[in-house]
Amino acid sequence: MGFDQILLLAAIQGVTEFIPVSSSGHLVLAHDWVAGGAANAQSTATIDVALHFGTLLAVMVYFRADVRQLSIGAFDVLRHKKGAPRVAAMNMVYATLPVLLAAGLLMGLGLLDVLRDPKIVAWASIGFAVPLYLADRYGAAHKDVTDMAARPAFYMGLAQMLALIPGASRAGVTIMAARGLGFSREAAARYSMLMAMPVILAFALFSFLELLATNNFAALGTALLGAALAAVFAFLTIDVFLKMTRHLSLLPFVIYRILLGAVILILV
Repeated sequence: MGFDQILLLAAIQGVTEFIPVSSSGHLVLAHDWVAGGAANAQSTATIDVALHFGTLLAVMVYFRADVRQLSIGAFDVLRHKKGAPRVAAMNMVYATLPVLLAAGLLMGLGLLDVLRDPKIVAWASIGFAVPLYLADRYGAAHKDVTDMAARPAFYMGLAQMLALIPGASRAGVTIMAARGLGFSREAAARYSMLMAMPVILAFALFSFLELLATNNFAALGTALLGAALAAVFAFLTIDVFLKMTRHLSLLPFVIYRILLGAVILILV
């Protein structure tokens, strides 16, 4: 895989992971139309793990204060110690468990690969754009991240299960849920990014174990380059997107998703 392809994939993953346009959907299309699809299955598996690890590194560095609080909270749970860190950690558990259980179920049924179809990506991109717009347009905006509690975290976790459909967008469905629950646009985006950390970590670890089991480490050096590039793109995107949410609605992303879905359906 050439540098231009690595750069493109890193840009796609880094830019789309934390904004409501679906990184998995874009990567499916990129692998099928740009990176050679099934012909490069071994190398793209390694690349995908590396790209996700890069975005994970970026979000952990950007939200390092939150990562520290969640880490303290995890230890507080083990020590049965009460406090704000423990509450934050438990909220993250409530927000993460639904999607992990759903992913395990789909994987056991062999349905994850079935969903990686360009037509599904297209319809999901279009279909989930509408409720995202409605939640952003008519949702209340009086809650901040500090108002997060077990129930809204769990509801956002349920919404996150929809992200297993490529094109639905993990960021999109979680922001949609948060806006519907009364969180400000910036707070919704911020917590959505925090929710991404355990999910990306779980994906990266599982995929890495698969690579170990199959001894599939083709193009490892290239993968590390992709991870570094994806981290840079992701870090910059997080900063820009959070600033955008303070002044702009999500309408541009909704329009983009509808146009993207329409173009895919035409080309397919």
